[in-house]
Amino acid sequence: MAAIYFDHAATTPMHPEVVAVMTQALTESFGNPSSIHQFGRRAHQQLTAARQIVASSLNAKPHEIIFNSGGTEGDNTAIIQTALARKAEGMHIITTAIEHPAVLEPMKYLASLGFDITYLPVDQTGMIALADLQAALRPETILVSVMFANNETGNILPIAEIGAILKAHPATFHVDAVQAYGALPIDVTALGIDLLSVSAHKFNGPKGVGFLYKKDGVNFPSFLKGGEQEEKRRAGTENLPGILGMAKAITLLTPAEKARRKVYLQKLADTLIAQLKASDIEFSLNGNLENKLPHVLNLRLPRVNHDILLTRLDLAGMAVSSGSACTAGNIEPSHVLAAMYGEESPILKESLRVSFGYENTLEEVEQFSQRLIAEVSRLQKKD
Repeated sequence: MAAIYFDHAATTPMHPEVVAVMTQALTESFGNPSSIHQFGRRAHQQLTAARQIVASSLNAKPHEIIFNSGGTEGDNTAIIQTALARKAEGMHIITTAIEHPAVLEPMKYLASLGFDITYLPVDQTGMIALADLQAALRPETILVSVMFANNETGNILPIAEIGAILKAHPATFHVDAVQAYGALPIDVTALGIDLLSVSAHKFNGPKGVGFLYKKDGVNFPSFLKGGEQEEKRRAGTENLPGILGMAKAITLLTPAEKARRKVYLQKLADTLIAQLKASDIEFSLNGNLENKLPHVLNLRLPRVNHDILLTRLDLAGMAVSSGSACTAGNIEPSHVLAAMYGEESPILKESLRVSFGYENTLEEVEQFSQRLIAEVSRLQKKD
């Protein structure tokens, strides 16, 4: 039986057309976009075209796009540089307890510098309350950073509502859209977003490349010090093959294709849930089932240690995870589930994340569900 990959929330395989574009770029577009000779001019033209593609996908202006190495750099740049640039106006920042480490770690760093960080709590469905945000806002609040969709539960957070609240407040609004960009339509203008981070490898593009949307009027110095690339906003020679690959991945994600994938991925998720319901195993779903990404399922399997289950599934050629790939190597339990249920809850060690991609099939879902049911049934009875 062929291996089954159901860990697309961690990373996605590159689309064949993306590979083709990058292969051509690696062999033909080797010029430095900053060089003035013909090789550099051609590279610069391609970079400009890619920037337009990215900007159009967000209803942004091309010069508002800064190419970088991905979500972590984008989050660090947006959060740290905004805080340092606006320090004289205030030192209060608001975020949530369920952010990705690429947001939480910069927050810890800023706290060590004396910034006051408010972490909005979540309920047992993993959702924040807008009333908590409004209560936390102060005159000295300079930054609000909230993820668009959670990478462990798939929950979609109320970004439009937060943007509306912040229209009457001078705080900068940053959104980590790494998990959401490939699945949801995003209009940064309509949503009132000032800064937005994206990483290509989450939507069938290459690893090590992404971008930061920075709205006109949001000012801070380059996070990396060096050359004057990206209009002096991000030093370092641009990764042109990666950027062209990302742009190709974006062109493949037309609004119609996103809508089609949403329906298809929901069908895969619904099929798995139906199979589990038809079995005799105990299970439930973590997260807000009414407002989530269709491709991410977080399963709770009572009395089943997820480490043991993951190992057994891996030996059977089936790849899933227990949470964020950026913390999966850590023995600490999921901070997202801990925020939802409390740090002592057994749910933290009994939960599994299954995430689908466009290339997955119903046959794979059925094969996976059969194996999952067999393993869980054995483990639950053994307990």
